[in-house]
Amino acid sequence: MTDLSLEITRAIPHPPERVFDAWLEPEMLAKFMLPGPGMTVPEATSDAKVGGRFRIVMRAPEAGDLPHEGEYKVIDRPNRLQFTWVSPYSQDDSTVTLDFTPTDKGTELKLHHIRFPSEESRNNHEGGWTAILVALEAAL
Repeated sequence: MTDLSLEITRAIPHPPERVFDAWLEPEMLAKFMLPGPGMTVPEATSDAKVGGRFRIVMRAPEAGDLPHEGEYKVIDRPNRLQFTWVSPYSQDDSTVTLDFTPTDKGTELKLHHIRFPSEESRNNHEGGWTAILVALEAAL
């Protein structure tokens, strides 16, 4: 068990409500949960309530289908969203927290992901989440 974590902050030129809602809408998740080039999301479901679950299947050109799922722990629209993160590369109690802060130009989104099995895993996730936030901005 490690306490490795990562934090990424990105300015997104859209209001917090819109950025927040994108994380709970399956159609939007399918458009931006793309951590690498050539990836697609053939399946995305979301039961957007505390205790509800989501499932996102990321399809990679060489690795095939990578299921990701979790449970919503905090849904405080449009300020904070927190969910567990279960994937082939995660460990127990891996949690993602998103904080949405309004700015003059839209939203500052802070993503905080805790608990990785290794530094390599953390670094891979950092690259993946960075790509996802770029794709989120494009999808909006």
